[in-house]
Amino acid sequence: MIKKSIYFILLTCISFCSYAQQKINRKALVTRHNVLLTTVDTLGSLSVGNGAFAYTTDVTGMQSFPLYYKEGVPLGTESEWGWDTHPNTENYTYEETLMEYQQYGRDITYSVQSAKDARRKGAIEYFRANPHRIQLGNVGMELYKKDGSKATISDISQINQELNLWTGVIKSEFTLEGVPVTVYTACHQEKDMLGFKVESKLLDTKQLKFFVHIPHPTAGWSDFGTFTKKNSSYIATVTEKNNTATINRQLDSLRYAITLAWDTQATMVNKGNNYFQLQPNTKRNFSFTCNFNSQKNDTIATFKDITTSSKDGWESFWKSGAAIDFTGSTDPRAHELERRIILSLYLTKLQCSGTIPPQETGLTFNSWYGKEHLEMHWWHGVHFALWGRPELLERSLPWYQQVTNKAKKRAQRQGFEGVRWQKMTGPYGNESPSSIGSFLIWQQPHFITFAELMYKAEPSKETLLRYQKEVFATADFMVSFAHYNSSKDRYELGPGVIPAQERFKAMDTYNPTYELAYWNWALTTAIEWKKRLGIETPKKWQEVLSKLSKLPIQDNVYLATENATDSYTNPEYKTDHPSVLGTFGMLPETPLLDKNIMNNTFNLIWDTWTWEDTWGWDFPMTAMTAARLGKPDKAVDALFMNVQTNTYLANGHNYQEDRLPIYLPGNGGLLTAVAMMCAGWDGCTEKNPGFPKDGSWVIKWEGLQPMF
Repeated sequence: MIKKSIYFILLTCISFCSYAQQKINRKALVTRHNVLLTTVDTLGSLSVGNGAFAYTTDVTGMQSFPLYYKEGVPLGTESEWGWDTHPNTENYTYEETLMEYQQYGRDITYSVQSAKDARRKGAIEYFRANPHRIQLGNVGMELYKKDGSKATISDISQINQELNLWTGVIKSEFTLEGVPVTVYTACHQEKDMLGFKVESKLLDTKQLKFFVHIPHPTAGWSDFGTFTKKNSSYIATVTEKNNTATINRQLDSLRYAITLAWDTQATMVNKGNNYFQLQPNTKRNFSFTCNFNSQKNDTIATFKDITTSSKDGWESFWKSGAAIDFTGSTDPRAHELERRIILSLYLTKLQCSGTIPPQETGLTFNSWYGKEHLEMHWWHGVHFALWGRPELLERSLPWYQQVTNKAKKRAQRQGFEGVRWQKMTGPYGNESPSSIGSFLIWQQPHFITFAELMYKAEPSKETLLRYQKEVFATADFMVSFAHYNSSKDRYELGPGVIPAQERFKAMDTYNPTYELAYWNWALTTAIEWKKRLGIETPKKWQEVLSKLSKLPIQDNVYLATENATDSYTNPEYKTDHPSVLGTFGMLPETPLLDKNIMNNTFNLIWDTWTWEDTWGWDFPMTAMTAARLGKPDKAVDALFMNVQTNTYLANGHNYQEDRLPIYLPGNGGLLTAVAMMCAGWDGCTEKNPGFPKDGSWVIKWEGLQPMF
């Protein structure tokens, strides 16, 4: 595990002394951005969680109205272990998803989406959808009006809901027909346990009950589950003496238990298929806990236990790592930037700090069947290290080691050496068929980035030994993927590649600018790892690095790819990610880079890009490039560009569109950009290089680490 090395402590102290005159009052900083909701907002759903498990609530503090919130930020309960696989009744084989392509003068197979025949289409859809992450169950309250009819969300009034970021506890207040209800919601920080406490006279009159409703997975792209009559759960045990009940659930390949424990007398009954009701026999207040577990579970926790865990865990989080305070700034955007930072810190800790790389929608609801996109792990994870919490990134790195064999087999199938890291994948590291994803390569160097960040945090031989195998296997693939063009005496990337800007045809595309620069940096870093360990560098590594193609230039700007000479005249090529900016933003200056040409490229993209057709992490990436180029005004402007995909909701989530109301790469990107804008990068001597020096920004920070 990551240790606080002397180097790391000294670096933090130096940063603190240089940039922070007085220690930041972290509790005041965090709590002034507590989320307050006074109306029903289906995009304002709030979550509690621990990085590997999360529960998302409506304004009642529970999941009382899941269907009403379905078109906003859905009310999900998800975990890292909650994956199901449908039976392969058609006996599909993965080989049926493969297509042959001519690449580098030989046949290479890629797993792609193609509907040439029904059989092949069925195989593709099966391996895209399986395994799929599931919604574990909705836990909510049933409210009844005086006339006995069930209340709807429109019957709720006087809403006052607050997420206390310092404690991770949600307090929800509302009234039903003038009767107040108060709900406290918390999540254990080490176990998949929820705690609820409810105070209301509605308990006296039996107008308030609780339910567990388990949606059935559809294995769809954005599976919210469907409340069908298909039964897959039952009450296994009810122990009235101990006030507990256990619901067992059996799916095709997943079995888990939901154990409820309550503090006073209550009755647990099965009210229908996958629908269970907890009926309190108490007055004024009632507490219960709910434990989701894929293993046999006999642990019983109290509401107090869970709230104590939440308070201690979150206080420890906020007191660790870095903090930024913009108090005293006169720029009107300062408070909003601070809000986005604090909420992004909360959301990424809650949603993205588990033991496998997260999906783009975290643990709230599914996108792409719940699968992770490894190219996005850069945005999900790099910021943890820059914010002085490298251990939160480190949690997910053993997963790469677990799936190395599958990445190696993928490379071998295509005739390459080393490991070719997956793009769209699930917990077991299987590659999902994709006409775009299978050709992406920019996720390949990410492991070297992560390992180098770990080394910066703990520059020891132990760190080098822990990650050397994957670092060197990553580099082996990169070297073998670079194809030698004898007529030009250089190594090229592609054809047979789709760049991070996913607008180019794979078999027409070669030498994308960002990927060339990333290859250069990552191979240089891998060679440095060899030197640190006293291992001789393979001659082929040195040869590829020395003869790697130059960054493609036309009219004194960098092209997106060498073959796209119309990079800035073809309207389609001015949409999606302007990833050429990552060449000097996400990456430091490499020997391939000309900063004057990059400056020209930045100005052209800034003025002519179709920003309405971009994604949430494009704005932080642009800010990072602006900061490195000495354009602090543009860096801040990029973070506040008035584009829908740069929207940050009341709960802090980065909104994209209806199908992606939350997008965590945007939150992670924001944190990465702001860290660089404050702490800079290796070799940077300027204080707060990404912020204007006109006096409008008063910046106090502590604990941030410089980027490469």
